[in-house]
Amino acid sequence: MMSAILKNRERFLALVIVVLVLAVGFITPDFLSFTSLVGTFNDTSILMILAMGQMLVILTRCIDLSVAANVALTGMAVGMINAAFPGVPIPLLMLFALVMGAVLGAINGFFVWIVGVPAIVVTLGTMSIYRGSVFLLSDGAWVNAHQMSESFIDLPRQVVLGLPMMSWIAIAIVALLFFASRHWRSGRDFFTAGGDPTAAFYTGVNVGKVQFKAFVVSGTLAGLCGYLWVSRFAVAYVDVANGFELQVVAACVIGGISIMGGIGTVIGCALGALFLGVINNALPVIGVSPFWQMAISGAVIIIAVIANSSAERREGRIILRSAVTARGAQKVEAA
Repeated sequence: MMSAILKNRERFLALVIVVLVLAVGFITPDFLSFTSLVGTFNDTSILMILAMGQMLVILTRCIDLSVAANVALTGMAVGMINAAFPGVPIPLLMLFALVMGAVLGAINGFFVWIVGVPAIVVTLGTMSIYRGSVFLLSDGAWVNAHQMSESFIDLPRQVVLGLPMMSWIAIAIVALLFFASRHWRSGRDFFTAGGDPTAAFYTGVNVGKVQFKAFVVSGTLAGLCGYLWVSRFAVAYVDVANGFELQVVAACVIGGISIMGGIGTVIGCALGALFLGVINNALPVIGVSPFWQMAISGAVIIIAVIANSSAERREGRIILRSAVTARGAQKVEAA
């Protein structure tokens, strides 16, 4: 039983999360309260949503370093619109955030697919452009809670069946991507394009187009998170989510998404985000300094990358061994 858990990334991560929660709860019993656990999951919701989009990009052998800047720019835009026109319906503002985020993601996808620029170069450039655009759009000013409408701020906080609406949004996105990865060809194309681009080409999968779609989805989810971030914290400013893109990539890596593309699961990625969320909420509770928090998070990322690489090498050797065995069997039959 235990060996099966250790061999399965999702089960192992789930076990580690449970053990971590119980260990912190042993030190601080209040951490195990329903309110605290719901708060921890809700704090992780934005990271989980962004990790879902980043997962698709990484699966296609790319990376999106502009997601946090996308969040900041889209969040500032919807915050300023709400402050200037408080009568605009919230669903319309959310639609605007989704479309704006998708356009920002499509810009990345265009340069990667059509122009052929490496994704890390493109998104590093657009990250700076989007960050600068936040300042140009707002002239460095903040949009504060008293400038926002009550409905704008309240939506992510509305509680349904014991969970805030923002948590339900994250759960819905994870469920949708899980279903798509299992039952939709367009969902499986992300794995095919990153797993073996040459084979994908011969099976009719346009790798560049799939990469473009991945960036659009990542940008769309970042746009949604722009609204969720600003409305939840009731403030929009230039440095919103500054550096958060590293947390997003870390969640994917910890969740077993291979940086070489084509390998990973939706559930694993969600658990990777939840693991980081628990770490970020648990360490301050037990009095660990922010500097040690950074060191621990960095160590976890390195361990996860090593584990991913080791697993991929083992799988490669098994495939090679199977091929050699098959050729040997054919020779025996021929004799």
